[in-house]
Amino acid sequence: MSSYRSDYTWQPHGWEAEAGWRIEDGRFVAIAEATADEHRIGRWVLPGMPNLHSHAFQRAMAGLAERQTHPEDSFWTWRETMYAFAGRIGPDELQAIAAQLYVEMLEAGYTQVCEFHYLHHQPNGRPYADPAAMSLALIEAARETGIGLTLLPTLYQTGGFDGRELSERQRRFGHTTDAYLELLQRLRKLEDATLRVGIALHSLRAVPPDALQAVLNSGLVENAPIHIHIAEQLGEVQDCLALRNARPVEWLLANAAVDARWTLVHATHLTAEEIQGIAASGAVAGLCPTTEANLGDGLFPLAEFLAAEGVLGIGSDSHISVSPVEELRWLEYGQRLKSCHRNIAVSESSSSVGETLWGDALFGGARAAGVAVAAIEAGARADLIVLDDKAPQLAERAATHLLDTFVFSGNRNLVRDVMVAGRWRVRDGRHVDAAGIAARYAAALQRIAV
Repeated sequence: MSSYRSDYTWQPHGWEAEAGWRIEDGRFVAIAEATADEHRIGRWVLPGMPNLHSHAFQRAMAGLAERQTHPEDSFWTWRETMYAFAGRIGPDELQAIAAQLYVEMLEAGYTQVCEFHYLHHQPNGRPYADPAAMSLALIEAARETGIGLTLLPTLYQTGGFDGRELSERQRRFGHTTDAYLELLQRLRKLEDATLRVGIALHSLRAVPPDALQAVLNSGLVENAPIHIHIAEQLGEVQDCLALRNARPVEWLLANAAVDARWTLVHATHLTAEEIQGIAASGAVAGLCPTTEANLGDGLFPLAEFLAAEGVLGIGSDSHISVSPVEELRWLEYGQRLKSCHRNIAVSESSSSVGETLWGDALFGGARAAGVAVAAIEAGARADLIVLDDKAPQLAERAATHLLDTFVFSGNRNLVRDVMVAGRWRVRDGRHVDAAGIAARYAAALQRIAV
């Protein structure tokens, strides 16, 4: 058992002064008033942030899709670049890329990642000798780096709402429903304190209604996180209307028992009725502002969703940025640009944008991950981050402005130390195994370079 204290610890109700806590077997077992016997770890301590949406392999292609290929470049042209890049990645490369990404996440203050994993097979669509090879590469990367992992093996069967077959570049994503359920059953046996296995349905265009229902009725989704891309692109909304006579979120809410287990990733293009429907269901809106901006997706209706008391979390998706601060900052900035007003994301309990967004993203991220994280309380996994109280940006900041400063004061990383499941993974801003992991990453990119 280890005992710690801090000058200020972030709790759902705000900053708590002179807090102390004890950790046993990787979990908080008691929260009490600090005493002189407890080890002071810093001035400002926060729960670690869950990253609710990740495609790890895409970190290695950041910057490779920023040249115009068509006068009307969009998500759909970007996707072709992504397919070509994905075709060069095998299990060894995926593990090296994911490990480097997870190091960067930990150093930025993420302590749990939801990996939306659809890169299952060989480029020709044939399974590897071990059909779970790519999933196991991600698990090994998470264990090596120490980040908590919610692995979301993804069902992907068709190339559009019309049921067309997968294209040549999509074949490595595909599973029959039975093969997909077999993969889930195998991976579930590996779960432990830092690994949770949920499910992902790639999208309504990639998962036909019969397959969706078969998975939901399989018995493998009880109390498990369920994630789906939805309403990200206007083209997706238009195709769904044309072929199902309903918008994507409208159709999902009418055809599935959407509840707090679900995370609707992006959910960018919504009607007022869909906003209310998601909020009432308890599902998490999985927002990825830097990727959504990079792909030209559009802006999530944040103010309306908060007014409906909806639950949200953040993810870094394609990883053109790996920073919870930047995701939250641009979530707010997009709304300011749209409305021509300031300080949009506030609540009845707090007029602080930083406090509102950080607190909401902690709560929604933990729900999306399906793990007791993102809170410094008895029973939760012992994840926390310690801010650098010697950083000039935090000089003379009172608690009332600390989180606003953290989120809105620039691009210097203010995270000093990071703990996951009771173990220090980042010290003085650097992951304990950063150098070796970076060398393996560089060697992997050399192998797949064109």
